[in-house]
Amino acid sequence: MENIIYMSNEGVSTISINRPKAYNALDVQTLNELLETIKIIKENDDKMVILTGEGPAFSAGGDINMMTDITSADDFGEMMDVITELTLELYLLPKLVISAVNGSVAGLGLSLALNSDYIIAEEKAEFGVLFAGIGLIPDGGGHFHLEERLGNHKAKQFIWGMEKVKGEVAQNMGLADIVTNKRAVIEANHLTKRLKHAPLLAMIESKQLLHEAKKEKLLAYLEAEKQSQIKMAQTEDHKEGVRAFLSKEMPKFQSK
Repeated sequence: MENIIYMSNEGVSTISINRPKAYNALDVQTLNELLETIKIIKENDDKMVILTGEGPAFSAGGDINMMTDITSADDFGEMMDVITELTLELYLLPKLVISAVNGSVAGLGLSLALNSDYIIAEEKAEFGVLFAGIGLIPDGGGHFHLEERLGNHKAKQFIWGMEKVKGEVAQNMGLADIVTNKRAVIEANHLTKRLKHAPLLAMIESKQLLHEAKKEKLLAYLEAEKQSQIKMAQTEDHKEGVRAFLSKEMPKFQSK
């Protein structure tokens, strides 16, 4: 694979998004490679998974340059179908998933990180939804995961506010579980070593029970996100958001 690094060692699978020059932005190729990797891991004997990013960021979210290449609703819908499958596979993965958040995590990257059982963040790590900045809504189950961690009202405020919060603030909000002054992936490996002495089978069984009970709710969110995102992608606000981002200007939204 070109954009995903995968290794398995001593009962732990590690997935690293490998587009550091693009801050690990998620284009179609990367999403498909990540989905393929998760399907491979699903069949191995490892009980834990670490998800992280190479370089200075966990993931900046969906690749903005990719969005300029997707011009039809059908193409956008196909991409959303990949995101839906990826989200479900990760949510229902019968293993403990640890996101090691280094640097920035935003947009679809944040949805990906939130779809884990533990989130370990470096003190400098910045969490942001930021979809609204390009006239879109959260996808990848972002609404579902933010509601789970923040509650409905605070989730709305965080989505709309387009703010970025760092390590300890993110932890106090409920977006991160552990904050470290070490590299997040080092702390994640320390956690896996501690968990090897825990009753992992029972822990995974509880995860499966809780997640299966909410599978239909997540599916409903994913389908609604797909339809809404296709609609938002056709708006003038989205086109203006992408233009302004690529030009490094402030967008001028007109609610059209």
